[in-house]
Amino acid sequence: MTVPTPCTPEDFHQILNDIEDFWGSTRTLAYHHPMFIYEFGDTAFVLKEGDTVIAYLFGFVSQTENLGYVHLIGVRQSHQRAGLGEKLYRHFIAELKKAGINRIKAITTPSNEKSIRFHLKLGMTMLGEAGEAGIKVVKNYSGPGQDRVVFIMEI
Repeated sequence: MTVPTPCTPEDFHQILNDIEDFWGSTRTLAYHHPMFIYEFGDTAFVLKEGDTVIAYLFGFVSQTENLGYVHLIGVRQSHQRAGLGEKLYRHFIAELKKAGINRIKAITTPSNEKSIRFHLKLGMTMLGEAGEAGIKVVKNYSGPGQDRVVFIMEI
């Protein structure tokens, strides 16, 4: 199986061109900012088959807390449920540990059941208080009325 490698500008462009193959739609396209490659490139990773990106993780080290933050993790629909997302998380965590970072954080929307299940399976815990569906949320995390599921984990 492939090993995580740094995401290149060419990989990034491939991800943008094939965004629907990762997410089923273009709904996350605006979250894919090139700063994750150019400014945070040491924490942006891909898994490839040949020249094809099959999974990616864009993260960074927080400037305000001793933690790493996962901004996006995507796996091509044809490769989902094969452990690739978990493999990328493990790689990112290993890099964080080398840098002396001891926690990892991620967020998702309360309606993203797939993401919630994935992060709980990784061993992450949710912060906040029970929301409408019993899912813990941090109220107004992304702005007024924009509650988010916030995950945290000691590493």
